[in-house]
Amino acid sequence: MNPHPALTELRLLLGIERNTTRHSEKWISGLGALLGILAVYAITHAAFPQLGAGSVTGLLMVTSMGASAVLLFAVPQGALSQPWAVIGGHLVSAFIGVSCQKLFPGHAWTAALAVGLSVLAMHYLRCIHPPGGATALAAVIGGADLHALGYLYLLTPVLINVVAILSMAIAFNALFPWRRYPAHLHKRRAEADATRPAMRQFELTQEDFAAAMEQLNSYVDITTDNLIELIELAKQHAEKNITHPDQIIAERFYSNGKLGKLWSVRQVDTAGDGRVHYRVLAGEHDGQSGVCGQDEFRQWARFEVVPQGTGRWLKAS
Repeated sequence: MNPHPALTELRLLLGIERNTTRHSEKWISGLGALLGILAVYAITHAAFPQLGAGSVTGLLMVTSMGASAVLLFAVPQGALSQPWAVIGGHLVSAFIGVSCQKLFPGHAWTAALAVGLSVLAMHYLRCIHPPGGATALAAVIGGADLHALGYLYLLTPVLINVVAILSMAIAFNALFPWRRYPAHLHKRRAEADATRPAMRQFELTQEDFAAAMEQLNSYVDITTDNLIELIELAKQHAEKNITHPDQIIAERFYSNGKLGKLWSVRQVDTAGDGRVHYRVLAGEHDGQSGVCGQDEFRQWARFEVVPQGTGRWLKAS
């Protein structure tokens, strides 16, 4: 049963993406984050035991490590999660935060300046890591004990925290090869050439994309719409020969094979006397009905599909 169009529109407005990761992967992410933060505390405490007493206990960890744990263990293959992003993002932002606090102490806009400059620097240094903004912010609003550290803040807790959580991320994610962290060392290997056809026609479709996302079993750090749009632009350059169904049969489902907002699935109500009456069941113009000539419908349709659960379609065999 298709969701009400109003609910679909609300989901899109709120940016609620469909999550295709399995339950086991979600639990692995949570366990990894737990171990990551434990490692941060244990390693920093071992390196600087004097920080574990009295009012400076909070200097053992930067709160932004919690955000880094989300990226390193829930999105390990993402660009924002890679080692240089984590190291550069935190250290550069820490330096900028401390510098802003020293130059402009006590001003309401100092924290905003630190975060803004950190984002700018991370862009140019190609180390965008969202938790870095929190690291810069903490250097300004962290209180007297943290301000007293000065540039030592870059060493402890920031650098020690970063080394600890990165070490745990590399060790933990290595237990699960599909997690690929760092991404360069654990690239997903294609199947052996012997299992591939010698030649194949490039026919990437919305249905293929949905199946690939489910097989990937990882949270992707990009919205589905933006990723599909990127693939569709590439497909327009690579696509060559297009086939169409030989016959249009009543009560069957057909897809135009496009991606993103252009994708559509229609069910044929009647097909006779050169006319096709259809209903749109998914994608562009969802819920609408129409009539067109059989030749026009054939040119629109790429292949027949069958429903597989809520909102999922597969090519008919």
